[in-house]
Amino acid sequence: MKKKLVLALAGVLIVAVAGWWWNGAGERISAKNAKPATAAGGAPALVTLATAERQDVPVTVQVNGSVVSLNSVDLRPQVTNTVAAVHVKEGQFVKEGQLLFTLDDRNDQANLARARAQQKRDEATMADLERQYKRSQELLAQNFISKSATDATLSQLEAQRAAVAADRAAVQSAQVALGYATLRAPIAGRIGAVNIYPGTLVQPTLSLVTITQLDPIAVSFPVPEANLQDLLAAARSRSKVEALVSGRKEPLIGVLNFVDNTVDPQIGTVRAKAVFDNADQSLWPGQFVGTRITVRTLSGATVVPAAALMMLSDGASLYVVDEAKDAKRRKVQVLYTFGTKVAVSGVEPGEQVVIEGSQNVRPGGKVRVDKKAAPAGTTGVTPGSAASSDTQTPRERA
Repeated sequence: MKKKLVLALAGVLIVAVAGWWWNGAGERISAKNAKPATAAGGAPALVTLATAERQDVPVTVQVNGSVVSLNSVDLRPQVTNTVAAVHVKEGQFVKEGQLLFTLDDRNDQANLARARAQQKRDEATMADLERQYKRSQELLAQNFISKSATDATLSQLEAQRAAVAADRAAVQSAQVALGYATLRAPIAGRIGAVNIYPGTLVQPTLSLVTITQLDPIAVSFPVPEANLQDLLAAARSRSKVEALVSGRKEPLIGVLNFVDNTVDPQIGTVRAKAVFDNADQSLWPGQFVGTRITVRTLSGATVVPAAALMMLSDGASLYVVDEAKDAKRRKVQVLYTFGTKVAVSGVEPGEQVVIEGSQNVRPGGKVRVDKKAAPAGTTGVTPGSAASSDTQTPRERA
């Protein structure tokens, strides 16, 4: 009995020792496996760098605009009459003063002739009264007639003079009415559709044709009110405006000459207008074109690739890497974005910024440069190298 008890106690002791040894070995194996993982977690992050540059950055406003004519006339007759002749074809370019339409002027010619005949008759009567008055003055001086008779002759003469003046006004009125029978181009330009033919009865409410000036021509475009002061300064200096026309490789160059006197409160823009030479008719009224104007220039601004920016809850920031390859997160202020680059304050020219791999970087952590993946001129080895040509836009990073 005692022997069996001793054997049982010995078995329990052996099992306990074996369990203790097994647990210790497992912990040693776990610690051994965990060591490489810790080492991997502290490795420098692989990044691509770019050098911040100093350059003059033109601040441009690019919006869609529409082509408008500087002069456009809707030609209408001033009297009701019948068209006698049409002297132009639709789509034709006309000069100022060129004859366009002729109306039936027979009645106006007759009225003018009647007015001139009446004028000549009254002028003859006036000449006779002038001779009578002169003779009566001579007779009055010799006391052959009374003064009242002379005064009566003078009154008749003055009344006839007034009649002659009225006749002259009637002749002028008839000449004006006759002038309505010929319609000439008030401006130089291109005429539109002509739907009037000889024999058509026209009246003042009917438009005969529209004449639109094409050279020079204007482009009207809206500018955000945030750029209003810069726009006013550009207008005073008659800054150049570019018109981007579809199908043309080179933009057309015009001059800013007008800024509207009010800002549209609904959309927050102010209307501006630029004038362009248009001898080749590249711009057409009503056409939509892209417009671009440089309102000011940021002199000596610090420029970095837009891919370096991180848009966080506390604002824009980026990682700056020093010579010891330590990365530090720095808050910056975005001044202007153009293409794949952005002008910022808070970074000095020549400093190296992270443009790829920033999601693996920790503030104050080490980094290593991926020279193979870096585009030419962005590794930051040589200060002042070209900024990244990456087309990635600023993105949100946690």
